[in-house]
Amino acid sequence: MLTDGVGVAPAMGEPVPVALGDAFGWYSPGSHRRGVLLCGTFGSEQWCAYRSWRELAGMTARSGCPTLRFDYPGQGDSRDPAGPEIPAARDAIRAGIAFLRERAGVDEVVVVGLRLGATLAALAGEGIDRLVMLAPFVTGKAYRREMAMQSRLIDVLPDRTPMPQEPDSLMVGSFLLGPQTLADLARIDLSAAERAPAPRILMLGPKVEALAERYRSLGSQVETGPFPDLTQLVSDPLFSRTPDQTFEVVRGFVVAGAPAPAASLPTLSLPPCRLEDAAWREEVSRFGPGLVGILCRPAGAWGGDTVLVVNSGRNPRAGHGRQTTRLSRRLAEAGIASFRFDLRGIGDSLDRPDGSLPLYAADSVADVTAAVDHLVASGYAPGVVMGNCSGAYQAFQALSRDPRLRAALLVNLYCFDLKPGTDVETMVRDTFRHSQSYMERARQGRFWRRIVTGDLGLAKIARALLRDGAARLDRWTARMPWRTWRGTSVAGRVARLRRRGARICMVYSADDLGIAAVRAHFGSADARIARRLGYPVQILDGTDHNLSRAIDQDRVFTILKQVVRETRPDAAEPATARPAQAPGDLSLRLSRSG
Repeated sequence: MLTDGVGVAPAMGEPVPVALGDAFGWYSPGSHRRGVLLCGTFGSEQWCAYRSWRELAGMTARSGCPTLRFDYPGQGDSRDPAGPEIPAARDAIRAGIAFLRERAGVDEVVVVGLRLGATLAALAGEGIDRLVMLAPFVTGKAYRREMAMQSRLIDVLPDRTPMPQEPDSLMVGSFLLGPQTLADLARIDLSAAERAPAPRILMLGPKVEALAERYRSLGSQVETGPFPDLTQLVSDPLFSRTPDQTFEVVRGFVVAGAPAPAASLPTLSLPPCRLEDAAWREEVSRFGPGLVGILCRPAGAWGGDTVLVVNSGRNPRAGHGRQTTRLSRRLAEAGIASFRFDLRGIGDSLDRPDGSLPLYAADSVADVTAAVDHLVASGYAPGVVMGNCSGAYQAFQALSRDPRLRAALLVNLYCFDLKPGTDVETMVRDTFRHSQSYMERARQGRFWRRIVTGDLGLAKIARALLRDGAARLDRWTARMPWRTWRGTSVAGRVARLRRRGARICMVYSADDLGIAAVRAHFGSADARIARRLGYPVQILDGTDHNLSRAIDQDRVFTILKQVVRETRPDAAEPATARPAQAPGDLSLRLSRSG
């Protein structure tokens, strides 16, 4: 269960973690007697919108309204629900309404729902005075159709073939909609409502007029409007943008006609938010320069091992498809503690001072160091740091600089270093949205058709070719004497950390773009790589870049457990480093045999 414990009163407007049954949330106190409950959407869409959703909560809280947002059971940092997730989500919404009325002491409740969250909020029942529905789905079947379309675009293997789907299920951006969830969604139809969900309703988005008319016929005052910036909010986890104009409309509706600020609302004493289950215990903490993280430790005996997990891309600390949360709790079952946290500019941590993206930022390694400092001070000194893609980059930088770290598990590391002045946003857009270079795609007929039709500009191609060429030249010269002689070379830094006893385990999905960087710096001979890194590079065939499938996450979990065990202070390194063998792999070497 989620526990309360001994509480403290939060500062006005300062969000604090709270428990709503199985759901984990953030509550911001206010002076008004009108509270706001934010009900996000599901899965990958909410992951795209997470940071913006947090900003909307800040907007309403700064307007004086006590504000609560949360993760549905089975998502984010919440517990897995005991039963089906759609009923559990609706129960969490009701629990949020009750929290605002009973504990925060408000007289009115405004519920703001995004996409599927808006649909579920309309089904929550009584207790809603105002309802904001942002691009709602009128039926659950419409939601499933749209998610199926998204899945075909984003859930693909390295060869661009669709990701295998489980029977009667649908995976969208690593989030799985199981058979029961799909069946529950199929029964949802807002147009069949026999009572309005709230007296006052604001609907923003396409194709909402028919539903608005239905609610008007049931006695609601309904306002409608466009949602022009919906796509930029929910379609791209790396480059999602806050829809400021739309959110300002929402804020105006939320506060319009609100009761005068209360002379005094009930003093709400909230505990440090501790989440627990039979095998694990979790506690939220703030540390460093406005950072937020969650320590997950075993409910039983702790063996002294702690893994530090760094964000991948702009995914909040729960990870792509929530896999970091699941990994943390599985580690706890194995007696290993872990700490997942948000770099500045991601999730619930503060913004970066310059407002830039944290991906591959040189100064973000200071956030990782702050996490190490926090864990050391808390008695959970980490031995292994882990990250995927950009998180692997930050993990490598941290291992190189911090002698307190003994090992790193780097998954799909794209590059070891980034030249000063690199336009990170352009690099990420051009590189990670395409699994092939422009030279490779030039061999394909559809590439030339896009040029002829004007869909692909020649200037863009020229810039990309120059980038590809520079990257190839950089990799080709990486092991030239005049570069390896420098103490700052990748090989030189790895040699230094190996001399202090640290080790690196690198894992790649098949055909990942980062494999070329390993060959450039360390050659292609398996034995040489193993000696230099401490482990051979391991290739997981049939795996996508994000390790979307549960079976692929199992393979990485097996590897991580072995790295933790073999890099303990009292563990002697084998004379010949061996890979941490994962079940089902025919070959895990860089020169795999398929």
